Amino acid sequence: MPLHALPAPAPVLRSVLAALGSPAAVSENRTPALRSVQGPVSPESPLPVHVLDRIDPNSPTPGTRLTGWRVLIRADERYVAAAETRLTPDGWAFSHFFEGPYISSTERALQQAESLLLPFQPRLLSIPALYMLTLWLHGDTDADASSGALRPTDVLVPLAPAPPGITAHRAHQVCDLLPVMTLRLTAPPLLGSPA
Repeated sequence: MPLHALPAPAPVLRSVLAALGSPAAVSENRTPALRSVQGPVSPESPLPVHVLDRIDPNSPTPGTRLTGWRVLIRADERYVAAAETRLTPDGWAFSHFFEGPYISSTERALQQAESLLLPFQPRLLSIPALYMLTLWLHGDTDADASSGALRPTDVLVPLAPAPPGITAHRAHQVCDLLPVMTLRLTAPPLLGSPA
């Protein structure tokens, strides 16, 4: 089934295009891949970025918050970097460029998601407590980007590098991965302490 990707708000794309056209923005962000590109680049695959601040094992539908949009930057038939935007009092604004393993991992996860049988809306979900980023395949394909409840049947695909004990690029329903994430956050008892 094809993914039902949301179009990025126009200010998101305008701010990314303006930053791509600014030699200062490209060089200040220290992205060697962008600085070394000889041909044209294009912003593609915008994804809303949500954050899960707290994992509550008693909540079957943990809430998230929209913090920005990530736009992958294509050059020479491959993604070489990404642009991050954030919401300011004046609206959506360019934040920074970056590169690294999450770029190719996001591309791989999107390709995996295209082969699933159910329709999904792709998003990114950051879980700071685990230093983890996932492709979030939201089951409500008509949902607004700012709506942020994880459904038990939504699918999360951890991106590489994933935290220990969680396999990157293995799709999990939220109801199955949430207990694993909760367990990862529970500290083991100290030796000699009562259980």
